[in-house]
Amino acid sequence: QVQLVESGGGLVQVGGSLRLSCAASGRAFSSYVMGWFRQAPGKEREFVASCWSGGNIDYADSVKGRFTISRDNAKNTVYLQMNSLKPEDTAVYYCAARLVLAKEYRSWGQGTQVTVSS
Repeated sequence: QVQLVESGGGLVQVGGSLRLSCAASGRAFSSYVMGWFRQAPGKEREFVASCWSGGNIDYADSVKGRFTISRDNAKNTVYLQMNSLKPEDTAVYYCAARLVLAKEYRSWGQGTQVTVSS
């Protein structure tokens, strides 16, 4: 497993941008599918985006066209660029990792708060 540490959360106004980072420790970072999830107060955790080393990328419909996931395997880091933020994007954002053949994400970060004010 890898250890994950998120950073970059904060308070931003509607329409603003933030970039989240997730640094991974451990070996074989490129072997992992990296994902971002979020959990708003009173709601279940939901998928935001995922990124394979080979380039496959998926997004939740709610963030398509506004969020961009990317990774730098040389730095063992995955990013989530969030633009045109909306109040409904307010949540704790979590970074997660799973091996390519695994069905579930086994490694999770501690989360970083993103608050979008109107």
